[in-house]
Amino acid sequence: MKLRYCLSGHPTLPCNVLKFKSTTIMLDCGLDMTSTLNFLPMPLVQSPRLSKLPGWVLKDGSTFLDKELKECSGHVFVDSVPEFCLPETELLDLSTVDVILISNYHCMMALPYITEYTGFTGTVYATEPTVQIGRLLMEELVNSIERVPKAQSASMWKNKEVQRLLPAPLKDAVEVSMWRKCYTMPEVNAALSKIQLVGYSQKIELFGAVQVTPLSSGYALGSSNWIIQSHYEKVSYVSGSSLLTTHPQPMDQASLKNSDVLILTGLTQIPTANPDGMVGEFCSNLAMTVRNGGNVLVPCYPSGVIYDLLECLYQYIDSAGLSNVPFYFISPVANSSLEFSQIFAEWLCHNKQTKVYLPEPPFPHAELIQTNKLKHYPSIHGDFSNDFKQPCVVFTGHPSLRFGDVVHFMELWGKSSLNTVIFTEPDFSYLDALAPYQPLAMKCVYCPIDTRLNFIQVSKLLKEVQPLHVVCPEQYTQPPPTQSHRTDLMIDCQPPPMSYRRAEVLTLPYKRRYEKIEIMPEVTTWYVMMLPRRLLNMIQKLGRSDHL
Repeated sequence: MKLRYCLSGHPTLPCNVLKFKSTTIMLDCGLDMTSTLNFLPMPLVQSPRLSKLPGWVLKDGSTFLDKELKECSGHVFVDSVPEFCLPETELLDLSTVDVILISNYHCMMALPYITEYTGFTGTVYATEPTVQIGRLLMEELVNSIERVPKAQSASMWKNKEVQRLLPAPLKDAVEVSMWRKCYTMPEVNAALSKIQLVGYSQKIELFGAVQVTPLSSGYALGSSNWIIQSHYEKVSYVSGSSLLTTHPQPMDQASLKNSDVLILTGLTQIPTANPDGMVGEFCSNLAMTVRNGGNVLVPCYPSGVIYDLLECLYQYIDSAGLSNVPFYFISPVANSSLEFSQIFAEWLCHNKQTKVYLPEPPFPHAELIQTNKLKHYPSIHGDFSNDFKQPCVVFTGHPSLRFGDVVHFMELWGKSSLNTVIFTEPDFSYLDALAPYQPLAMKCVYCPIDTRLNFIQVSKLLKEVQPLHVVCPEQYTQPPPTQSHRTDLMIDCQPPPMSYRRAEVLTLPYKRRYEKIEIMPEVTTWYVMMLPRRLLNMIQKLGRSDHL
């Protein structure tokens, strides 16, 4: 048994391939979107500011890149459609992958690249909420990019000889040859058609040799950890898990016990930030801005943390004197997202399941919509432009600030110090996200809310489930580069964890001790007849050796 390849260098957007009893299993296919931070934003309406940015010129005065690269406040950006960093696709023949196991909707965003471009013919397994919400995320992504077509495509800067002449961070960008433009909706639909829906604790047989089982991970609607086992071997794959009491079903920890190998990914990206404290800061900064006559912009995904934020605001609005402030949720999939959150009752925590049978909506944003305190729109055009009132609070995407309706609001509100942008998603550096909008007058508040396991929780979990071996990304085996003294911000277990990095092959330490076999009756008969003679020969040999 070996972890054949680590195809992703991003620990919270994993893509690993496991070879287990002649079965090749891909564990997640996350898409690294931080590459988009190297590109200029895509405004929905013509931006005079962005269109007037000067082209970047080499130190020797060469201007051959000035059409591809633009300079803004000391930073250099690619003036082209944003591209994404794919998992490694050339180190392994992905047509040999038998199945793909998906942990949560954030970890399936690269699926169309794999199913539609690599010769993959296997089956994908995921829960229904993961598939449906994953579809919404992909649909929003495709819609946001296709609605702002760019005639120009930049590729010259990717040449290795050219890239080394560029300033950071373009100079240091890794795997630029693996960056690709966004897929299309037909490719999304084709990829999703290959998915087989599964439920928690459902046992799925793979070729009669391996059994896989999804378990609740407690992180998001339908999010899963996976047990991969044979008769005498057990591998646990833990990805994007949470012990906090939010809206999903709680994490199933008991089923992880007695693992020979535990593969650990998807820990919190902000280990020093307490989610409850961040929610409190979010609410107080939002209220302060609105009271002063300003608007609040919340860059977000259309599912996940936004449900918890709306629930907190529901409890906070009246006491903070915000009853008359409009809240807008703008996304091409806003309506579907809000509806899905109310109908996936079986995937919710017990308290929210109970509300369904009262009957009450499990999430309070249903009441916010009924009372017109929360309104949702597919885009800034149409009905929204007629209903728009200020001061207000707008939830919209994309958290990278490179595409989607959020770009319009950054351009619209960025010039006033009365307004505030509050970052709650932890996936992108907020300073890098803001770079192409500088100089910026609006206030910026960083309240990253990441409910995934932190290192203290991981240490406790590992002591409880006691796997024989732990395998994890190398980032988890050393303190963060900016906090080298914080040895508490790394995995500490015995024996020490085995680490891996992108494009690395890792042989797992567990050695097979037993194997279950089936033999034909005639072979069994022959074996039984021969056994006494073999035993006699062994005894005679042992007797002779004792006299030597």
